[in-house]
Amino acid sequence: MNAPLFTGRREDARLVTGHGRYTGDVDLPGQLYGHFVRADRAHALIRSIDASDALVQPGVVGVFSAADAPELKGQGTGVPMPGRDGKPIIVPAFLPFARDRVRYVGHEVALVVAETAAIALDAAERVLVDYEDLPAITSVTAAAAPGAVLIHEEAPGNRVFDWAYGDEAATAASFASAPHVVKLRVISPRVSGVPMEPRACVVAHDAATDSWDVHVTNQGMTGFRPGLAVNLGVNPAQIRVHALDVGAGFGIRTQAYCDHAILAWAAKRVGRPIKWIATRAETFATDYHGRALEIDGELAFDDEGRFLAMRTLWHTDEGAYLSGAGPNTNMQNGFSGLGGVYRMQAGYGRHLLYLTNMVPHTPYRGAGRPEASYIIERLADEAAQVLGLDRAEIRRRNFIPRHAYPFANPAGCVYDSGDPAALLERSLELADWAGFEGRRAEAKTRGQLRGIGLATFVEPSGGGMAPKDQVRARIGSDGAIVLYSPSQSHGQSHETTFPRIVAQTLGIPESSIRLETDHALARDLIGSPVVGSRSLMIVGSAFKLGAIDMVKKGTQLAARRLEAAPEDIEFSIGSDGTGRYAVKGTDRAVSMQALIAEHVGGDSHPLDTDAEHPMVRAFPTGAHVAEVEIDPATGVTRILRYVAVDDCGMVFDHVLAAGQIHGGATQQLGQILGEEMMYDPESGQLLTGSFMDYYMPRAGVIEEFVTDDLNVPSPSNPLGAKGVGEAGAVGAMPSVMNAIVDALRPMGIKHIDMPATPSRVWEAIQAVGAH
Repeated sequence: MNAPLFTGRREDARLVTGHGRYTGDVDLPGQLYGHFVRADRAHALIRSIDASDALVQPGVVGVFSAADAPELKGQGTGVPMPGRDGKPIIVPAFLPFARDRVRYVGHEVALVVAETAAIALDAAERVLVDYEDLPAITSVTAAAAPGAVLIHEEAPGNRVFDWAYGDEAATAASFASAPHVVKLRVISPRVSGVPMEPRACVVAHDAATDSWDVHVTNQGMTGFRPGLAVNLGVNPAQIRVHALDVGAGFGIRTQAYCDHAILAWAAKRVGRPIKWIATRAETFATDYHGRALEIDGELAFDDEGRFLAMRTLWHTDEGAYLSGAGPNTNMQNGFSGLGGVYRMQAGYGRHLLYLTNMVPHTPYRGAGRPEASYIIERLADEAAQVLGLDRAEIRRRNFIPRHAYPFANPAGCVYDSGDPAALLERSLELADWAGFEGRRAEAKTRGQLRGIGLATFVEPSGGGMAPKDQVRARIGSDGAIVLYSPSQSHGQSHETTFPRIVAQTLGIPESSIRLETDHALARDLIGSPVVGSRSLMIVGSAFKLGAIDMVKKGTQLAARRLEAAPEDIEFSIGSDGTGRYAVKGTDRAVSMQALIAEHVGGDSHPLDTDAEHPMVRAFPTGAHVAEVEIDPATGVTRILRYVAVDDCGMVFDHVLAAGQIHGGATQQLGQILGEEMMYDPESGQLLTGSFMDYYMPRAGVIEEFVTDDLNVPSPSNPLGAKGVGEAGAVGAMPSVMNAIVDALRPMGIKHIDMPATPSRVWEAIQAVGAH
């Protein structure tokens, strides 16, 4: 028999052949087109808006600004706990349309609606806005400076929150008595998610029901719809969110943006659908950015290299407004990652959140996890240098042993399971850590600087915005099973994974099961958006439980079919993968597939099932090793080999898991080597607003990639799964930066910040007089 033409993910046959359907592919009858008038400066008062010339242009239907839409409301932010001073977080009103003031380049000032996209663009250029410029703030340092201009009057000193965790007094005592302390400041610069499809929306309002259909790239309707409903001041049930294929998420597409609210409001106002697709320049300037962190870290340790305590101070640039999840995510993941995979007596972390005149900050792949690992792993390397210890050995002496799990870190976060020591040894073996000095010496003969870096880490996965995730299975008249979930895939292989879980549990062909990808059809189900590496362990587990329930329901049907008591019926899956019910001790049996087919017809099927799984968390761990080579004449860094050994719980599909590791690490390499959203410090103008200015990693940035896994199942879910979607990004930041510093250390360079661009590396080498 000939092998099938395609045996990979179901999604790939569509996506790699150009048959995907994205937001930009959606067209509705009678649709109009929108174009935004955006602030061309970072901070200014709006004196007036003159749209008279735009309104008289043929084909222009309307020009709208804040004065036209006073009913639009602002969203809040998800920070439920009080600050270090007992006060709640300060949340400046983030209203659709700038009102009296613009606070970042790209801030929405007006929307032009016209018969064609070209007319809308031309008319937008005719809208005149009279501004009175104000000083712009483009760094946390500037925001916190005495006398700095206030971006929002309600935020004194431009600080909106001060939060802490751990035991400050115990940590201070450990530091006071410690024989050794190392200190370091690390910077994780602003970056853009750079999605494949720019932000886009096609929205229609139904006047008869006062409801909206919103076709939009997003990470799940349960994250997108509530905020949009708040903006519009309506019940979420009035909004149907549609998405088929998603041209990248990475955290930046979880919540509704002001653009979406304005477009939905305008569609109701004009009585026709409106389509809008951002330009790439708009995407760079106005997609919420990730990272934007500066962390001061300290590690106390004894003469034997035992870690005693850790202390961190996080300075977070939130931008001009607070996004829904941006402020909370870094704080929670800093809390979860305090101390990493190491035992220590005490720890303390503090987060200071500041406003600046830049686009709001939001979670981006890893969302504080990479930085939490970065600071402890850089400090671990520096501690090894102080004592003259091998970098692997100092980690061995401090690991949380497997038998100590579940284990509470110094902040009180409990890790469910893990075995960091085993991960380390396997990664060292695959990376040939012992043979590295020979390779370094060989590189030196060629005038190259070779380095190797190690990182062991823990990260949270799971969690969510809802207490549970619900799923649904419905059997159609053809006997096929259709699965429903409010969870929206944007690269996680839901169409392959969820049907396979159900198929393997029921013992029926995968081809007879499909996942409905338009989650508007599951809008009554509760769940969380696809964030935090949660899909398999929570949504997949819900489908697993639903399939088990279908098997139980099938027992009653089989009993009637086989004329036996239900307690005499047993279900099993044979070596051929077929699920069968049989009367115990006999050869009387019926397959699950036959049982399903026997009961099709009518409005429902007796095996139709709804299921759910509670919101839970698990803590993946990993050990990653990177080997690099730097040309001192140019500062160019090559990633020669990357080894990733991970514990992501029970692995459902090794190819898909490896793909997530590859993607996360390569994406993070972009930030390590070149990505940074840079603003002019005086004007606040974006300097890296196109692919001419902004670095993007290519597929070959890692020359050799090796993955392996040594898994400890999580007790938190029936699949035993832990998240894997962000592990590559979490491990890459510390391991590669440790490798770069290791390559540069013989030159006398002990630290370098991201991005380690050729110019920055070259300048560092020149500064120490090495040629």
